[in-house]
Amino acid sequence: MGVIRNQSIKNSISFYIGMTIGAVNTILIYPNVFNDQPDHWGLLSILVAYATLIGTFSSLGIPKTFIRFFPAIKEKGQLYFLSLIIPLFGFLLSCLGYWFFKEELFVLLNASQLLQDNFFYIFLLVFFISFYDVLTSISRSYLDASTPIFLNEIFLKSYSLVLLVLHGYKFFDFTTFLQLYLCGFLFKFLLLFIFQLIKGNLYFKLSLGALKIKEIIVYGFYVLIGGASVMFVSRLDMIMIGALLGLEHVAFYTLAFYIGSVIKVPGKSIFSISVPLLAKAWEEQDFKQIQTIYSKSSINQLIIGGLFFLCVWINIDAIFSILPEKFSHGKWVVLCIGLAQLFNGATGVNGAIIINSKYYKYDLYTNLILVVITLTSNYFLIPKYGINGAAMATALSVLLFNLIRLILIKLKMNLQPFSLKTLYTVLILIAIYSVSLYLPLSGNLYLDVVWKTFVVVAIFIPLLLSLELSEDINKLVVDFRKRLRV
Repeated sequence: MGVIRNQSIKNSISFYIGMTIGAVNTILIYPNVFNDQPDHWGLLSILVAYATLIGTFSSLGIPKTFIRFFPAIKEKGQLYFLSLIIPLFGFLLSCLGYWFFKEELFVLLNASQLLQDNFFYIFLLVFFISFYDVLTSISRSYLDASTPIFLNEIFLKSYSLVLLVLHGYKFFDFTTFLQLYLCGFLFKFLLLFIFQLIKGNLYFKLSLGALKIKEIIVYGFYVLIGGASVMFVSRLDMIMIGALLGLEHVAFYTLAFYIGSVIKVPGKSIFSISVPLLAKAWEEQDFKQIQTIYSKSSINQLIIGGLFFLCVWINIDAIFSILPEKFSHGKWVVLCIGLAQLFNGATGVNGAIIINSKYYKYDLYTNLILVVITLTSNYFLIPKYGINGAAMATALSVLLFNLIRLILIKLKMNLQPFSLKTLYTVLILIAIYSVSLYLPLSGNLYLDVVWKTFVVVAIFIPLLLSLELSEDINKLVVDFRKRLRV
């Protein structure tokens, strides 16, 4: 777990800095820059959503397949070659599909004129996102998850921040802003490509003879459908809001969804480095290591995510009070998304365990169930409850999806992530929230936010350390104290 802890620290630093920049962008700058035309912000969100979804399909499962087979394949150059030609083939297929069925696609999506006029940008994004994911898998296979995360979380968000400020001060119009914004995805792809070349992680052998092609293709098919299902579900709410309510409602939802999603930040850093280690553990049939990763990923995500959720929710009214009026109606979106992400984190790296095991086909089956639940719930709840309905649908889907996976892993592998420490953590979070309701307030918005957050953290952290709820967090504190003494 030392590699996970060290990489998670580096990743978390990038995620938290990126989250801070993203919070400035999403909560303060985007709403003010696009206050007069929220549909422009909605367009940005929709373009990235569609590109990410299409890119997941066009990569044909290669990013996860690469990580799964990397430990076992000796001819790495052949695996790199396969990882290049398959996504390229998928990208060309997606471009041809758009070329021949463009009009039918616009009708199906109920695309506004603004979206139709800019839809072609999606395929530029598809290329950069698809191959960036492949490069990320290569980097992660060498146990370096921090570089792609830095580029994605800090570089791209800082780049967007500069563009937003310049556009807000009318240095260029929206069309130029959009083009420059999309160039950010090109730049991060090129930087990661150059970095992998420098480290010697990229070399190609124009042959596939040493690869078990049939096994790789079968695995890739299941991972593709399963992974695409998850990506489809993660973007479905935004896509359906755009089709049923309009692009400006996408902007409103994007803001509230972002606030609720800060809960998943610690999980992203832990997951990114756990996956290659799980692949290695499965290759060696080291079930003790798998159980250790499963349990520690669960409690660490619950602790850190729970603290984040608590700090957000006790200050939610203050957060929305500083926003322009158009964007200040997403409180219940934050609650639903926040609780969903908290439960998702508390279930640990269940998806990675399934994907890297001999039961990887069940990843497809559970994801198809997730698609049906999400599509049905969004279809009925969005027209009735608007963006709140989309959030409720997402929360319901995440809850059922993770319950199914927990049961599956317990039945098939006799593994489960929870302990008494899980219960203690939940009870502590509930107790601290109850205390926060009775805190005296000054009436000053910003002072009260700082005061309530300080009290929550000041109560939670000593309890966390004294009860030793997380071995990794306690060890991190001990190591930090030792360094201070040196």
